[in-house]
Amino acid sequence: MDRIRDDQTLVIERNQNMVYRLARAGTGNRHDADDVFQEVFLRYIRKKPVFESPEHERNWFLRVTVNCTHTLMASFWKNRTEELSEDLAEDFDDLPVDADDLRSALEKLDRRYRVVLHLFYYEELSAREIADALRLRKSNVRMLLTRARRALKTILEKENAI
Repeated sequence: MDRIRDDQTLVIERNQNMVYRLARAGTGNRHDADDVFQEVFLRYIRKKPVFESPEHERNWFLRVTVNCTHTLMASFWKNRTEELSEDLAEDFDDLPVDADDLRSALEKLDRRYRVVLHLFYYEELSAREIADALRLRKSNVRMLLTRARRALKTILEKENAI
């Protein structure tokens, strides 16, 4: 029993940062990301999935995180409330665009664009890996990335950030 608990702890420790960052990218705020994070790991503990490989493990957590994020963001309660503004914690200071402008632009992006940008740039997944994790075609992922970059550029140009 202790070995199973230790194995679960190792799996959680391996995936916790990725899950939280993806939840944060998908929800746009810390509080909702905390809820998604908790739900993902509750599902992991309840279901006790057996992973065939490290890629299978990572893809399981990516998929469950995306699903939990979608469920939360589409919920009746979430659509009937208004969020308090908050200062995002990520550090974008070394980028050519002002950090505040980039944070603001990212918040304005459609959730699916934020998710693919996050997976590609922050989790450093390839288009194939993103496609596998999100159950999309590789060409769809590439198109989402192109559209997300275009949308981000448009927002930044409108705000005179670039």
